[in-house]
Amino acid sequence: MHYLVIALVLLLVVAITLVIARLLPLPIPLPLLQIAAGAILGSFLGIEIPLEPEIFFLLFVPPLLFIAGWRIPKGALFRDIGAIVTLAIGLVLFTVVGMGYFISWLVPVMPLAVAFAVAAILAPTDPVAVSVVHGGTSMPPRLEHILAGESLFNDASGLDIFRFAVIAALTGTFSFPHALAGFFWVAIGGVVIGAGAAFACGYILRLLVRVGGEDTTVQVLVSLLVPFAAYIAAHTLQVSGILAAASAGIATHYTTLHGAEMSTTRMDRRAVWKTVQAVLDGIIFVLLGEQLVRITGADFSGARHTGDLTIIFYVLAIFVVLLLLRFVWVWVSLYLSRFGQKVESFGTHFLLVSVLTIAGVRGAITLAGAFSLPLAMTDGKPLPGRDLALIIAMGVILLSLLLASFLLPVLLRRLPEAPNFAAIGDEKGARISAATAAVNQLMNMRHDIDRGEKDRDLAFEAVDHLLAIYRRRITLGEDESEDIIWMRSRVERHYHLAALSAEREQLLELRVSRKIDDELHRKLVLEVDLVEASLINKE
Repeated sequence: MHYLVIALVLLLVVAITLVIARLLPLPIPLPLLQIAAGAILGSFLGIEIPLEPEIFFLLFVPPLLFIAGWRIPKGALFRDIGAIVTLAIGLVLFTVVGMGYFISWLVPVMPLAVAFAVAAILAPTDPVAVSVVHGGTSMPPRLEHILAGESLFNDASGLDIFRFAVIAALTGTFSFPHALAGFFWVAIGGVVIGAGAAFACGYILRLLVRVGGEDTTVQVLVSLLVPFAAYIAAHTLQVSGILAAASAGIATHYTTLHGAEMSTTRMDRRAVWKTVQAVLDGIIFVLLGEQLVRITGADFSGARHTGDLTIIFYVLAIFVVLLLLRFVWVWVSLYLSRFGQKVESFGTHFLLVSVLTIAGVRGAITLAGAFSLPLAMTDGKPLPGRDLALIIAMGVILLSLLLASFLLPVLLRRLPEAPNFAAIGDEKGARISAATAAVNQLMNMRHDIDRGEKDRDLAFEAVDHLLAIYRRRITLGEDESEDIIWMRSRVERHYHLAALSAEREQLLELRVSRKIDDELHRKLVLEVDLVEASLINKE
């Protein structure tokens, strides 16, 4: 009962922060609000939330990595795979080595293996945190995709290195050749198991659809279970459950390409996963605030000096060095990459490196790794430096969020537009191609209408109406520039949404006056909602 009440309280706090974020006149990042809410829970209300590291890791990490892998654009992922791998693996190794030795030197109470574990959990970045801190200022699609790809894979590489560092801290032994061979083994095994789990579930679902028809509820439930199935299977076989969850997300995208799905399945699944991601991220940041209040009272007497100022100094020093390491690596890797070689101006190159550096915000994965640090050594003694490691991780998350919140929107507004920053694909050409295919299909169906059919006049009228819509779309797409098309679409969307709002209000008035019943009201409002959803998704 106690854990059920805690879960309900956390859900309530996340919901309240979502409402507050929409009502505030200033665009304060949602993670900061949720951290503040958690601090209020821990300080003023005195709520203490017990956290079991293994359970915490199992509940939060697989679904977050799965949805990141599912949603990342695959074309952009493979186009910039070189830059992504350089950041996701090379930068992680560079950060772990540099920060590991620096933290061990700075904080003598922390053994070298624990320092490397802390460096490994500070290495991964969080794309969700980045998306909510750039103040509504649009980020070039290509940069956004590179950051998303980096975060997806550096979560896996950083947390797997973290696992080896924890084993070294607990056992007191470390073999680099053994760790390197083990890393590649667990990585390959995790990818194979994750992809296999996703394709197996996809095949079973398609088989069930052929046998008994498509059930939206079953499709959504299975998608929720896939990351946990992949993670647990990989963990049981002692390979990377982290990479298994991420690769399952990537593979699930391809399983949905084989065989048409109902629109209700796609919309329901998207809505459910959007809610799951918002809830999990929100709970993690609330827990960060609550744990921060509790851990600030921990005993750090074994540190080089005592006192809060020393701890603040540790956090600031580690954060600054973390930024410098990322800046140096991004500068060099971008200078050597084909993407960076297309940037001619030194000022633009410096601005681009600054954006990629500051956009490396730490968030949920870093906190999940920090919480998963073992509580005790194998002999039962407390893990040295664990509380200090937690507060360092929390401090770095807070500082990275604050820096990105204030500086990233300014840098993005100064970043010039460039073709090599754009997304893959010709949207205008794709829309015209799709509309042309629709016209051809309708023309074929028009020719097949039986002249002796009873409702042939209605059939001709319906087909001709749809043909006029699609032909207008093709004509406007061919004759007008993309800017004019975008402006026209925006204006039409504005008036269409206003008209739908009037429809909904009128239906409510008819229901209140009892001119229609509940069932008819729900049916008609659903039709309006579906049209409105299609318009909103275009934004």
